Amino acid sequence: MNVPALVQSSLGDEDVAAHVPLKGEDAVFVTPTRTLVYTAEGLLSDESVDDYAHDAEGIVVSEGRRKASITLDYGLDGEASFSVPSGSLDDVLHPIIAGVLNAADVTQPGETVKRTYRFSELTLVVTSDRVVKHVGEAVWGPEFEEIGYDSITGLDVEDGNVSSQLVLETTSRTQRIKAPNEQFRDVRETVEDAVYAYHDAASAEEFAQMNVDEEADTSTEEVSFGGGVDPIDTSTVGEDDETEPAGPSATTTESSAGTTDAGTETTGASATTTDASAESADASAGQASAQTGEPAASEPDDEEDEFASSGFQTAAAAVEPPVDPEELDAELDELEAAVEEMATALDKHRSALDRQRQVLDAQQAVLEEHRERLDALRDLADDE
Repeated sequence: MNVPALVQSSLGDEDVAAHVPLKGEDAVFVTPTRTLVYTAEGLLSDESVDDYAHDAEGIVVSEGRRKASITLDYGLDGEASFSVPSGSLDDVLHPIIAGVLNAADVTQPGETVKRTYRFSELTLVVTSDRVVKHVGEAVWGPEFEEIGYDSITGLDVEDGNVSSQLVLETTSRTQRIKAPNEQFRDVRETVEDAVYAYHDAASAEEFAQMNVDEEADTSTEEVSFGGGVDPIDTSTVGEDDETEPAGPSATTTESSAGTTDAGTETTGASATTTDASAESADASAGQASAQTGEPAASEPDDEEDEFASSGFQTAAAAVEPPVDPEELDAELDELEAAVEEMATALDKHRSALDRQRQVLDAQQAVLEEHRERLDALRDLADDE
């Protein structure tokens, strides 16, 4: 690579990462932080070097029949543009996009940009660690989406008549990349090779097997609640109810009966009859207890009936039963089914958007033809 002395002096301590020859001796030199556009000395111009920093917020491209313009948007600091031959546009854009991604911390040190693609309003950048997508009129802007190879679990293809889609299954959701059929195979193979290389897989079969093994390891992994959290012991729930003797209840009944007797002394013969009936019942209960060896259970009186019907419960009755794992599994299944339905609905919406985008692509192609015709007319006018 021949680096002119003027460019060498402008480089300082930086090294040239990419060199793209242009018309004649003109060339573009790209460093990690800047793009240097070298113009050789001519009949109407002197030798010059213009540099453009990579800390741009956006990249806009305007293509003509013979020349294309690249504009770097620096936000509040304005814009800067330079022209290159239309045939060299893609070769120049590739290292510039790589430099801008590096300056924006989208790519990390050591990460290489393998290929860049432009499809109408979609810019696709394939690196060694991720796929970066940007949709819009600009080639690049702050509204972008990236898919890390560490999250990809499977790759598939959805064929179409005009364009096809590369389907990337990730740990979060399904991602799709649409490309014209003329370039789809190149895109698919580039992404697949990058994903397999990232996971050290020699083929699609090996990559699929790696994901199967990983899912098997994950399914057998123990669940931990973290330090300091003990499992809930439900073995003693209800023991108080089972072991509580009936004696206190009988005592309460007798006390309640005594209170009733004291309050009804003025009733005379009626109270005496009631006491006799109570004593007879106690004697019968005592005989049954002596025969079975168990304390006699007393029947609830009116006061206990009123308490039971008041809507309150004793402390032992208020204890909730342990959670049934089968019920939890059923609820989780219902939630998973609802999530799958939502994902299916989202996929349908995406398919509808893709169809609309195809229509827009066709309209964009028509507009491009009109633009080219206008450019040709302008060129003819300029020549005249």
